[in-house]
This record gives sequence, C-alpha cells and structure tokens, in this order.
Amino acid sequence: MIVEALRKCGVHVIHLSDLGKGIPDLLCWHRGRYLLLEVKAPDGYPNKEQQEFIARWPGELHIVHSVDEALTAVLGKDVMA
Repeated sequence: MIVEALRKCGVHVIHLSDLGKGIPDLLCWHRGRYLLLEVKAPDGYPNKEQQEFIARWPGELHIVHSVDEALTAVLGKDVMA
C-alpha cells in the first residue's frame, strides 16, 4: 500500500528490502530529492542492524509506520490536512 500511494503521487520507488544488512526498505526519489524509508508495522521499531545503519547514514532517512507517514516524509507536508 505504501509503495502504491507514493507512486500515485509521482514518487519513484525502488525496493531495497532484499539487500538486508540493515539497509532500509525503500529508496525514493521525488522532485530531485532522494531519501530512504524504513517501513515498520504500527508498533515496530528498527532492529540492531537497522539502528546501526541509521546511525551511520549521512543522508535523509525516515522510519514510517503508515501510508500517511510515508507520504508526509516524502512530500514534505501533512497530506491529510
């Protein structure tokens, strides 16, 4: 659902989840901006390997739990307002 919603808004999305090693689930590009999204269940949190990757990553990275959080992270605004 998150990927579909992002793509409907014109976001280019590449799945990275098969890479493992703490790498976030999605690489997104929108209007010249790249960012990573780590997708978690509503009560989920990053595991140790993911936490280590997040701590080292110098770029933009968001942990999201819902479509709304993902859209807000990528589009930079509250899409539900």
